[in-house]
Amino acid sequence: MQLLLDDPDTLQVYTGSRTPHAALDPRETPFSFDLEDEASIAEAAGMIAQDGCLDLVFIATGLLHDGPDFKPEKSWRMQDPEAYQRAFAVNATGPALVGKHFLPLLNRNERSVFAALSARVGSTSDNRLGGWHAYRASKAALNMIVRNFAIELSVRNTNAIAVTLHPGTVDTALSEPFQVRVAPEKLFTPEQAARHLLAVVAQLEAEDSGYLIAWDGQKIDP
Repeated sequence: MQLLLDDPDTLQVYTGSRTPHAALDPRETPFSFDLEDEASIAEAAGMIAQDGCLDLVFIATGLLHDGPDFKPEKSWRMQDPEAYQRAFAVNATGPALVGKHFLPLLNRNERSVFAALSARVGSTSDNRLGGWHAYRASKAALNMIVRNFAIELSVRNTNAIAVTLHPGTVDTALSEPFQVRVAPEKLFTPEQAARHLLAVVAQLEAEDSGYLIAWDGQKIDP
């Protein structure tokens, strides 16, 4: 968000979260919503629609673990229906509902982008280790959902691009338990990751729509 505000060409930034902070800039409008509550997503979209169209919608959400009862599975024996429901709610269904209400707000007259954070582990062709069943499946579902969005946008809004983005391993609470084997140069700070992804977004072209794209601009096979 701060990187967008640092850009003098940015006119307005809407920052949504469950517990919005105070605005850090006159061009920022914080708002509250719950990714698991469609009514709150629709309300936020309605509020923003009053101000006009959007050039970028960026969904920066993800859930890999949440306490002792929800953590990546090492075996099929560890699968749990509640873990699947929670993972899909945050990693797939929530972003899908954001798309439902925010895709119509994308600029129709100039290039616009709908982007959602995904993960390389959501690629079936790149899966060499197995495990992490609920997370992998929910991110694979997200990749498919955004691919569907891209196909529909190609008819409804030809200036719009929809992609999922793999940020690499970022030094956050999500990745903290799994950083031991990550090379220091491949462990990015949140600011580094944000810079990488905004650089990718800036270079996106129509033929990229529907793909999962890594932080370095490389397309990842589904």
